[in-house]
Amino acid sequence: MSEAQITDWLASQRQAMIDLLCDVVNIDSGSYDKEGVDAVGARFERHFAEHGIPSRREANATFGDAIHAEVAKPGSNEKPVLLMGHRDTVFGKGEAGRRPFTIRDGRAYGPGVADMKSGLVMNVFVATAFHKFGGNPHPIKLLITSDEEIGSPSSRPVIEREGRSARAVFNSEPGRPTGNVVTGRKGGIFMHLAITGKAAHSGANFAAGVSAIGELAHKIVQIHALTDLDKGITLNVGLVSGGQSVNTTAPSAEGQIDLRYVDPADRARVMEAIEKIVATSYVPGTSATLTIKGEFVPVVQSAESKTLFEGYQAASRQVGLTTLQGEFSGGCADSGFTAAVGTPTICGLGPVGGLAHTPEEYLELDSIVPRAQALALAILRG
Repeated sequence: MSEAQITDWLASQRQAMIDLLCDVVNIDSGSYDKEGVDAVGARFERHFAEHGIPSRREANATFGDAIHAEVAKPGSNEKPVLLMGHRDTVFGKGEAGRRPFTIRDGRAYGPGVADMKSGLVMNVFVATAFHKFGGNPHPIKLLITSDEEIGSPSSRPVIEREGRSARAVFNSEPGRPTGNVVTGRKGGIFMHLAITGKAAHSGANFAAGVSAIGELAHKIVQIHALTDLDKGITLNVGLVSGGQSVNTTAPSAEGQIDLRYVDPADRARVMEAIEKIVATSYVPGTSATLTIKGEFVPVVQSAESKTLFEGYQAASRQVGLTTLQGEFSGGCADSGFTAAVGTPTICGLGPVGGLAHTPEEYLELDSIVPRAQALALAILRG
């Protein structure tokens, strides 16, 4: 097996990659849509079966199953390289029917086309290339998870387990619109805040009521005030609901909170401040509870991860990606879990795209082959 064999074969598979991408984009796979997420997994399993690559499912009763596959030389006992990605999207049922995979002016569109079904297609074809030409000195494992967009509640322990056993992790989230990859990310916590008040007629018996909405408003102001842009700390209450009717003091209210931070040390300090706000009743008679619904940890570049990036960067130059750099992202990803367990990790290695989580999400089709080639060369030289 030579580098040229791998890179030439990947170049020949451009249309096959686009065809597989079309198939998986046209399947709805919102994070809570287990049936759809598993249908996307089945399409990848079909590819593995067609190419003779062993794969297996790790079942989950609530969310999509984790899909595992491996390319290894017989008898190899080396630690594997892990190629990782998620197949869930933020879009609801019916979105793929409304906005099916389309190509216009060199860009592909459709739900999850960049974030991150194209990265999964790339990973699958890179592994297939190695399988076709005899494997790699270090085994290649693929992990296709199911619930990243909601904080990986079922996938996190699987990711951490596979990450601990790997020599390096390449997470193929979309490449940045700049063409760069991601070498650092914020951590994030998604929380649910529930307020209890007391209902009363707002005209005839106003004084007997206790407004949960009023309490929530006070808490939102205090929570947002914890934002510190200089330190990269942001608080956003992005969803609120509550109340019974316009003429009733609200007996209940709720808000969903997004916390982002850069320095792992800031997590405890900010969470302590949030918990104090939750415990304080600004409207007497109300009570509140806070529940963490999902959490990502930051990607902090270690010396080993820096070396891994430099090897990838050198490989990228060979395939014409001469200006590729590492950049920081305020978004969160599963790569934080593998970085946190001490495994060298790079993120954002997938084909280049942008405007994720919107109807305008796009993928630069001409980036598919060179990004696949760069990843393959980085694996070969690792």
